[in-house]
Amino acid sequence: MEPPPQNHSASLLFNASSADWELVLAAIPPYVLAVALLGLPANAFVLGVLALHRDRLTVAELYLGNLALADFALLCGLPFWAVNVLRGFDWPYGDALCKAVNAAATLNFYTSVYTLVMISVDRYLALVEPMRARWLRRTLYAKVACGLLWALGLLLSAPTLLHRRVVYVEEYGTTSCVLDFQHGSPWKVAHQVLLNTVGFVLPVAVIVLSSAKIVKALVQRQESVSLHDPSDTRAAVLVSAVALLFVLCWGPFQVVTFLDTLYDVRALDERLWSRGLDVGHQVSVYLAFLNSALNPLLYVFSGQYFRRKVSAIYRRTRRRRRRGSDVTACQRSVVSTYINRTDAIKAKDNV
Repeated sequence: MEPPPQNHSASLLFNASSADWELVLAAIPPYVLAVALLGLPANAFVLGVLALHRDRLTVAELYLGNLALADFALLCGLPFWAVNVLRGFDWPYGDALCKAVNAAATLNFYTSVYTLVMISVDRYLALVEPMRARWLRRTLYAKVACGLLWALGLLLSAPTLLHRRVVYVEEYGTTSCVLDFQHGSPWKVAHQVLLNTVGFVLPVAVIVLSSAKIVKALVQRQESVSLHDPSDTRAAVLVSAVALLFVLCWGPFQVVTFLDTLYDVRALDERLWSRGLDVGHQVSVYLAFLNSALNPLLYVFSGQYFRRKVSAIYRRTRRRRRRGSDVTACQRSVVSTYINRTDAIKAKDNV
């Protein structure tokens, strides 16, 4: 997943004379910076809390930390694209950063998406299959899974690393960072099909299926014991919100990518769809980034257990400061006593 421009729309992408493009070019940079300013501190705070807490991390916390790391790294690339849009898609950072920033975005996109999948599966095991969870939910397995997710993301980002480059668009006098697929090459279609299937359909299917089974299990548990447990209700709402947020943020981008694939195989009329796909791709790709900024708010800050971790770190920090103040007061008392005794001895000698 990379911010546009794409090949077929190069002639339209830099034409900001129309009202829709003027609005897009004016709105995207402040929006992108706002998402970065929201998401980077939030994810950094999550990572800091998990690193500072004394207890051994659980399986769920390992996945949450991996998610926060992937989202943080993905959001780090947004300021580059904000500047790029402000400059009218004239990329000022050279070919190496063109490849690196976009390959990192793709790597962290896949890692983030499949970490969400692992979180859903982990919650399914904990709430629906507690007997299996005893041996499946081990920290060693979670660490191995996180490593495999990064390896998968690295593999899937290879096409971006190969085909992203800086090209000079003579008609508009811009040096732009684009996915430079050769004309008639199947790479672009394959890349977009991969985004739709591996990057959306498959993870959404797993997340929705896991979420549905979790909600069903929680409802059955309430009916069987004839007791309404507020914690079960919160869990059901959170699990449903997980799937909904992911689909709302990534759905538009995936729909535009699918339509772009139909456009490339000439299933859509060029005159009717070209400009709409250009604008749609610009809007949808940056809407998708919002998911990385909202994940820590939804997954972590809504959890009572995480809030208890924050409270424990805060109390420990206050105790340290208090002990430091007590030590300082004690030192001052000792020094003051020493000085007073010294003065008293001197006074006696003078007498």
